[in-house]
Amino acid sequence: MTKVNKQDALNYHADGKPGKIEVVPTKMVSTQHDLALAYSPGVAEPCKEIAADKDNVYKYTAKGNLVGVISNGTAVLGLGNIGPDASKPVMEGKGVLFKKFAGIDVFDIEIDCTDPEEFIRIVKSLEPTFGGINLEDIKAPESFIIEMALKEQMNIPLMHDDQHGTAIISSAALLNALELTGKKFNEVKMVINGAGAAAIACTKLYVALGADINNIVMFDKDGILRPERNDLDTYMAQFVTTRKINTLAEAMEGADVFIGLSAGNVLAPELVKRMAPDPIIFALANPDPEISYELAMAMREDLIMATGRSDHPNQVNNVLGFPYIFRGALDVRATEINEAMKLAAVHALATLAKEPVPDLVLKAYGDNTINFGRFYLIPKPLDPRLITRISPAVAAAAMQSGVARRPITNWEAYEQELQERIGLDQKLMTRITNQAKKAPKTVVFAEADHFKILKAAQIVRDQHIAHPILLGNRSRIEDIIKENHLELEGVTIMDPFEEDAEREKFAQLLYKKRHRKGLTLFDARSLVRDRNYFGSMMLETGAADALISGLTRDYSKTILPALQVIGVEAGVNKVAGMYIILNKKEPYFFADTTVNVNPTADELVDIIGLTARTVRFFDTEPRVAILSYSNFGSVRGDIPNKAAEAVRKAKARYPGLIIDGEMQANTALNRDLLREHYPFSELAEKGANTLVFPTLTSGNIAYKILQEIGGAETIGPVLMGMRKPVHILQLGSSIRDIVNMVTIAVVDAQNHTTQHILNV
Repeated sequence: MTKVNKQDALNYHADGKPGKIEVVPTKMVSTQHDLALAYSPGVAEPCKEIAADKDNVYKYTAKGNLVGVISNGTAVLGLGNIGPDASKPVMEGKGVLFKKFAGIDVFDIEIDCTDPEEFIRIVKSLEPTFGGINLEDIKAPESFIIEMALKEQMNIPLMHDDQHGTAIISSAALLNALELTGKKFNEVKMVINGAGAAAIACTKLYVALGADINNIVMFDKDGILRPERNDLDTYMAQFVTTRKINTLAEAMEGADVFIGLSAGNVLAPELVKRMAPDPIIFALANPDPEISYELAMAMREDLIMATGRSDHPNQVNNVLGFPYIFRGALDVRATEINEAMKLAAVHALATLAKEPVPDLVLKAYGDNTINFGRFYLIPKPLDPRLITRISPAVAAAAMQSGVARRPITNWEAYEQELQERIGLDQKLMTRITNQAKKAPKTVVFAEADHFKILKAAQIVRDQHIAHPILLGNRSRIEDIIKENHLELEGVTIMDPFEEDAEREKFAQLLYKKRHRKGLTLFDARSLVRDRNYFGSMMLETGAADALISGLTRDYSKTILPALQVIGVEAGVNKVAGMYIILNKKEPYFFADTTVNVNPTADELVDIIGLTARTVRFFDTEPRVAILSYSNFGSVRGDIPNKAAEAVRKAKARYPGLIIDGEMQANTALNRDLLREHYPFSELAEKGANTLVFPTLTSGNIAYKILQEIGGAETIGPVLMGMRKPVHILQLGSSIRDIVNMVTIAVVDAQNHTTQHILNV
């Protein structure tokens, strides 16, 4: 699994605004009139409407999209009873997942109360605030008491995710595993190791799906649950056995299924051998499963296995469930999350796993072999289809079971609404990162005598994104590592001034490349002392797979060595730079923002081609607008004329490309404006997501303004058209910027092993 540095984790939560969430107004509040509408006296009008009809609270407030994540901190992750204050980072994190995967807003509430009755009273009193309640990290058996009472007393969807999330995801995986083995739920012998909230909820759902309770044996830390034990609560007592079994070893003899919801490394490998043919093991303890994946798989060739870990197949991850279950429940204003809705989620997940996996998911995980089978029982967390399969299934089940207060009538429109809620940008860099991790490449950092570079190198190594090579003064680099307590043991450090043999080899090669362009051998020997030339030669000779530089030097001076040593891709006349702009709606792509000062119409056509193909590399279909200060000839001038000519030529060269212009930026991005005034445009249906600027000045200014005051995250510049993966940082890039660029460089390098990034 990805290594997490303690200080990095603390800094992540502490830097800038402490924590991970904030409240952002959804209406304008910039004028006195806005304030008068938002608060007094205007706010009185919706108050009166709600007082007259309580359901109007969904019309005039955020309640319908607001979930309360509530805990008392008595069973936090694997940390146990650490209290409500210490649980807050987890609850904020749960809120982030709700927002990221389903567009649901969250208030996290940590309650200093361990008495179930008082806890119930407090949560019940919050019903006017929330559209739904996600109970989290509450220990058993109190969690059962609390959830049952609140479901009876409240009229909004409520779920204890620690119980039901795991139950739903594991049930979907188990359904598919049983189908693959040809076994039936009502016939299989099951061993449940663990008797806490998750284990009880899982077993109850398995029974609802058809498992025979007489074929189930359950263990807690004190052994098998039997009728004669006097330490069992009423929830555990449901699953006692009278079979002549006393030990885990006896239970595993001939068992078809083992479900672990207990602790790491408690299942002995020899017990796996005692199971029935085609056994199923779900070892779900985290971070260490009941038996390691490698050890279990070594015991049986016919074994089907799942864990809670992301570094093995069949990860049982609650994020596959709760965001989408609550989304569907909220969207029909369900009064509860009932068994029908849970089962609908189970079947939707199980069915989705059997469908062909989209290329977008294959690329995200760097695996073209993903398809339904022993190593793919349930969908991957980054599958964008999850929200459009699970949420409608849950909503439909709520309607059919009579708990929906606002039925959905137009399912196509609802699916479109679901897609728009999350936006593609939410997952773009996650997909790229996961793809990079599948085949990390060697990246040479030409400015390694800088803390930001070294910290980024540590991060990409710890996250298994890249294998760094650090260029620079050895003693200076080692001093920075020591002073800042960085963890870079074993990383290669190269000082060009110490590498006499390599330096001479590189000088000879550089001289050979450029001796007919005025370069002498003396000049070449001098140039390769420069780290950008040395790093470029490493890339050229195959000593590295990608090059990162530019943090401390001017862009034009940094790119020159790469152009002289590496050169451009065959068929490319000029390189270009592109920025990715991430916002809540979707990613946008800006070009050229870094290289070409005042391109001609023909050069703009080249830039259009480079940009469109690179946008496709990010799994996005480009919709290209060529920008100007004119709309389709409304104003004449050098720039509008150049842009219009580029559009004509680009349409001829790239007939399948959605492209139009010349047009103003707001026209390109505003679909309503396009439809009203320019319905003939190819961009009228969806608007543009790729903006090509007529000059470097306009593109550079636009992305920097958005970066500083527009509330958008920028990634780049992505250098397009180089023969090998070279990426030049912006002067003063943040550590996050550097890590993003290294990740893109690694995936670029992966593509270079089979085809160039621009031939995708």
